[in-house]
Amino acid sequence: MGARGGLRVAFRWRIAQTECLASANEFRSAPEAPAAKVLTVSELCKSYGAIVAVDRISFDVSRREIVGLLGPNGAGKTTTINMILGVLEPDSGSIRIEGMDIATDRSRALERTNFAAVYAPLPGNLTVSQNLRIFGLIYGVEDLAERIAVSLDQFDLVRFRDVRCGALSSGEQTRVSLAKAMLKLLDEPTASLDPAAARDIRANIRELATKEGRGVLWTSHNMYEAEAVCDRVLFLSRGRILLEGDPKALLREHGKATLEELFITVAREPLTLEGH
Repeated sequence: MGARGGLRVAFRWRIAQTECLASANEFRSAPEAPAAKVLTVSELCKSYGAIVAVDRISFDVSRREIVGLLGPNGAGKTTTINMILGVLEPDSGSIRIEGMDIATDRSRALERTNFAAVYAPLPGNLTVSQNLRIFGLIYGVEDLAERIAVSLDQFDLVRFRDVRCGALSSGEQTRVSLAKAMLKLLDEPTASLDPAAARDIRANIRELATKEGRGVLWTSHNMYEAEAVCDRVLFLSRGRILLEGDPKALLREHGKATLEELFITVAREPLTLEGH
């Protein structure tokens, strides 16, 4: 999350009108033993005047885990993400990335993250390969040339290597953002992609988390996608986490057939879920 890459910045980690936070960046190896938790959020609070946007939320993301941050518009997802990315300063609480407190060790913490989102496009006057190289240099990615080649192939971008990003379709630009991000904070990672491409991207992200020990925070309004990809989901409403757990277990517990039904309940009747 170190260097910034646009509004809602470039958290080297990945939200659509899906909304998903994930990224194709890389948690780079640190000299010390890697922390078991990739991300730890504790008692996080943020208010805008009298409006409480985030109300003492706590959660974590482990290695090889994809966690969905879900909720209706205005639930506090974007504010939470922007605090994790270092764009906003919390009123209270703490954020640790691989054990490093973002408040006291900002640079080292943020350099271990990446961020990809539909609303944070890459520079359009640079080619695909130039964008990947520049971001790779900013974040100190090792074996950069090899990593770029793998990402271009993995996201079906080889034929666009020397094409300026501004000339690409929205779906192609999304794939470039994911290639750049291959880490873990996903903000609408599969938005603008056709169903087949979105399925492939989900598989790539799952493989990345499982085989490379990454952690992914994914926010989305696409409940089918979240149910298929996430190991665990957090439902936010009015700045608070109302529900947390394995998607299938939550469906059984609340008598819902789909995550979408549960999402609608959270959006329309949050008070009925208080205390669960």
